Amino acid sequence: MAARIFCVANQKGGVGKTTTTVNLAAGLAKVGQRVLMIDLDPQGNATMGSGVDKRKLELTIYDVLLESASIAEARVRSEKCGYDVLGANRELAGAEVELVDVERRDRRLKLAIAAVAQDYDFILIDCPPSLSMLTLNGLCSAHGVIVPMQCEYFALEGLTDLVNTIKQVHANLNKDLQIIGLLRVMFDPRITLQQQVSEQLKSHFGDKVFNTVIPRNVRLAEAPSYGQPGVVFDPSARGSVAYVEFANEMVERIKAM
Repeated sequence: MAARIFCVANQKGGVGKTTTTVNLAAGLAKVGQRVLMIDLDPQGNATMGSGVDKRKLELTIYDVLLESASIAEARVRSEKCGYDVLGANRELAGAEVELVDVERRDRRLKLAIAAVAQDYDFILIDCPPSLSMLTLNGLCSAHGVIVPMQCEYFALEGLTDLVNTIKQVHANLNKDLQIIGLLRVMFDPRITLQQQVSEQLKSHFGDKVFNTVIPRNVRLAEAPSYGQPGVVFDPSARGSVAYVEFANEMVERIKAM
């Protein structure tokens, strides 16, 4: 059985995309899944947050997109976290420009993933916040999109843009693409507005809203500075426990698909 491929995407910055990607990867690894985490963001935060030094990488996603290396050659193992990483660094920013004139520019990642899809149960792609050629490569490769979002008023506006983007990609480039689910992150139940937005999400999107809610949690925020997902850094923290719950929910959801 080939891997299920998911983009973690939201066009709004600062909503916990990278935190969600690395903690879901670590959570899935913890419950016995084989995972590849692909960092598609030139900032390389998901790479560093997985305990991999982006400055020391000989091959990155950049080489894969330009077809000078395969994923099998460029991936590295994060022993600490229990999953494989296809890392990114600043070089990746140049790929945007270099991909403009090449053939199949929006499908480079999809073709590369096909060669290793049998090695994994899950492939998670951390997308940059902008809708760029990089994000498009991610969306063209994926079976679905996981959307982490804060329950705030402006988050709903950003969500509309993302849903429209996904519809366009679905119609023109990737018939498999769908929203797998919305993940409520940095949630504080004491804030009335957050509860209201959470209810709005559930009434509008129904079972597309994951049952798991990720609470606002200091340990999750501290973990990246130690080069680890929260799930590895402090497994007993509320946020870490929630991400492992989310990993279990993902596994169940895939079985039902």
